[in-house]
Amino acid sequence: MDLKKILPFFSYAFHPLFISVYAALFYFYVTKGFFYPHEIWLTLIQISILTVFLPLSMYFLLKSLGLIKSGIMLNETRERRLPLAFQAMFFLVLTQHSFSTIVVPELYYFYNGALISTFLALLLSVFHFKASIHMIGITGLSLFIIGISLHYGVPFLNLIAFSMVLIGCVASSRLYMNAHSVKEILIGIFAGALPQIGLWYFWL
Repeated sequence: MDLKKILPFFSYAFHPLFISVYAALFYFYVTKGFFYPHEIWLTLIQISILTVFLPLSMYFLLKSLGLIKSGIMLNETRERRLPLAFQAMFFLVLTQHSFSTIVVPELYYFYNGALISTFLALLLSVFHFKASIHMIGITGLSLFIIGISLHYGVPFLNLIAFSMVLIGCVASSRLYMNAHSVKEILIGIFAGALPQIGLWYFWL
């Protein structure tokens, strides 16, 4: 089996748009005993609308207006600014109006970390630097899994190890597709990791 034919799969399967849903699914898998099914479904629907469907709608709107010419991966630095700004706004709505620190504190802080990371990526794009949003997403998800493991005292060792492998696979995928340089990959990892680690102080 040719690994090079498989690598692009990781860029699509772990596209930043899907990371928020993956994190919520993992969270509710661990904590399902604390919630009614309708509460879980309502939260998942809100997350899906604000972090997947609305950003996709804005992407196609911007593309139809000619403000974006590249594909869904947003390879051009200047074309990232408006989608990132909208994504930050959607994360802000999610954290301020959909969650609370009392009901789902772990998700609340995870998405606040995602908001900070998105803002950092936006700020870097203003200075013409294209940090890897894929790496921001997969790194943030991996640290969320580690945080949940520590918080609930559940040793998700296999899942944590798998998430570390995924970081390498996504990084290799982005490099193989010539979407990023090694520097952009590393900056993406740091931009995804630092906000999540910093916010551990409030919920671990």
